[in-house]
Amino acid sequence: MAVAETQLYSKVLNKVKNRSTCALLESLLSMGFPAHTAQKALAATGHKTAEEASKWLHSHCNDPSLDDPIPQEYALYLCPTGPLHDKLQEFWKESKNQCARNKAHEIFPHITLCDFFTCEDRKVEFLHEALKKVGDRFLNVFPPAISLSLHSSVSYLGFFINDAHANVIKEFAVAFATEASILADCRVKPCTKQLHLTLAHKFYPHHQKTLEQLAKSINPGQSCLWTAALYSRDMRFVNYQILQALFQYKPQNIDELMLNTGDLIYVDRTQQSDVSDGWVIGTSHRTGCRGFLPENYTEKANESDTWVKHREYTFTPASGLLPKNENEPRRKLNGEVHNPMTKSVTQTLAFQLSQTVALRRGLLVMRHGERVDHVFGKSWIQQCLTADGKYHRADLNFPANLPKRRDGIKHFEYDPPLSCCGVFQSRLVGEALLEKQEAVSHVYCSPALRCIQTAQHVLEGLKLEQKIKIRVEPGLFEWMKWEANKIIPSFMALTELTEATYNIDPSYRCTFPLSSLVPSESYEEYVSRCSAVVKQIVSDCTSNGIILIVGHGSSLDSFTRPVLGLPARDSNDFASLVRKIPSLGVCFCEELKEENRWQMINPPVKTLTHGSNAAFNWRNGILDS
Repeated sequence: MAVAETQLYSKVLNKVKNRSTCALLESLLSMGFPAHTAQKALAATGHKTAEEASKWLHSHCNDPSLDDPIPQEYALYLCPTGPLHDKLQEFWKESKNQCARNKAHEIFPHITLCDFFTCEDRKVEFLHEALKKVGDRFLNVFPPAISLSLHSSVSYLGFFINDAHANVIKEFAVAFATEASILADCRVKPCTKQLHLTLAHKFYPHHQKTLEQLAKSINPGQSCLWTAALYSRDMRFVNYQILQALFQYKPQNIDELMLNTGDLIYVDRTQQSDVSDGWVIGTSHRTGCRGFLPENYTEKANESDTWVKHREYTFTPASGLLPKNENEPRRKLNGEVHNPMTKSVTQTLAFQLSQTVALRRGLLVMRHGERVDHVFGKSWIQQCLTADGKYHRADLNFPANLPKRRDGIKHFEYDPPLSCCGVFQSRLVGEALLEKQEAVSHVYCSPALRCIQTAQHVLEGLKLEQKIKIRVEPGLFEWMKWEANKIIPSFMALTELTEATYNIDPSYRCTFPLSSLVPSESYEEYVSRCSAVVKQIVSDCTSNGIILIVGHGSSLDSFTRPVLGLPARDSNDFASLVRKIPSLGVCFCEELKEENRWQMINPPVKTLTHGSNAAFNWRNGILDS
């Protein structure tokens, strides 16, 4: 590092020596990274941890713009949290399903306080300080509840802010702009127009009535904590389209882009005229590299998916609103904006709503119940067919009857149902969940009949079989390599399942179509499929409650590791693990919203253990002399 550069960054470090940012930069410098790229990495990752910044630098080792002095753009938003946020997310989802995407879907629910502005990488920490100082100054005058009124026009739908409350919020924005100018030498333009929270923008006129009807289901007076959040984005890719990789792609040529599942890609639609059909040229958000990629490996993502949250300041309610044992003084840690009641935000909201709101978001992954062919072998159908080809119950553990299917009874050989014990197991687990008062909010299921039956009977145990529909997702099927017949099983159609009284959601659009399942699926392809599907499910189910996934033995590993941020295990270890997972085996992951991660904890229900029960013939043994 040059002497002048060292002296410059020494001055910066001296000014912030009591803050965590100092330690982060020093940690990166000790790893041998140049000061300017270390600062760039910290700015690009939100100044969170040295590990994240280091990972970013390693990922961008081939980024041609790594040494370019291009700063990030920053904006300050006021964002709702709690029940109001959950209602807004439900509106986002329903409006997209019923009226297609509009401009509002590109960004999360927010009120704009300051337009995007630039800040040098080495001064970003002063923006954090400005937010903290201004937040502290306005804490006692910020409105505890913001009055919102619905406004609609032919191209806009949203909430306008009451003038009295808007004036306080605008003063807060002006104060931040002033403080950022002083501390970080930034030119920040606070919002002076009518403050609003957009619900829909630039939609088709014939959708207006539908959107208005959906908006009326939102109670703007719902309990809410408002958070001032500082976000950044890469200014080079403003107005680019954002694509997200659904599958992994390994380049076949030097000018192609490597894709990992979940990668975000910047695409300039004005530069695609000379590109071959089915391909686009884009820049990877993860690596900064540019190249060609197959467009059918991607789907459209939101503009804000590439943004980075730096700091937030939550305007907590007055202490008198809290139960006495949760009334704690405000604290500031390491000079950063710190929400002193982060751990009690959900308790606070629940207290205000008389505990009518679910307090956690979880993912419960479950293997199906006992399947009939695991008890009676692959030839179980032959045991149950009469001479004229009709089904009869040869043992009490055989199903009392089989659902009707157009392709004939023989297709049950590769798509077997549950045994009667499997039905009992499933209902027993549902009853245990009900006893624990676990709030199951969504059910996703493999297309295999045994899984659909398991989901149905778990819901019956929960007494939710009429309230929650089963979303059949082909991407939840097990690894195709393990299919004994080496072809895709012929699953029952959704209409057949509905006719058989299974409560199927016919409106659900699957993430991974059945036609994409291939018998030659490699382990890497299977892992990539599982990761893409479970991340989409978690992304779609934003409200509190438990997401139930009913799948196969392999599901407990392959659908939890992506959520936990863990790499796929070795295929040999994977096969060994799956063999140990019993019928109705479960894993449970719980979201830690404060830490923006998930953790695996004890399942909400106990394990189900039982012994084998061999077939018995009274003629053998009882009459023996």
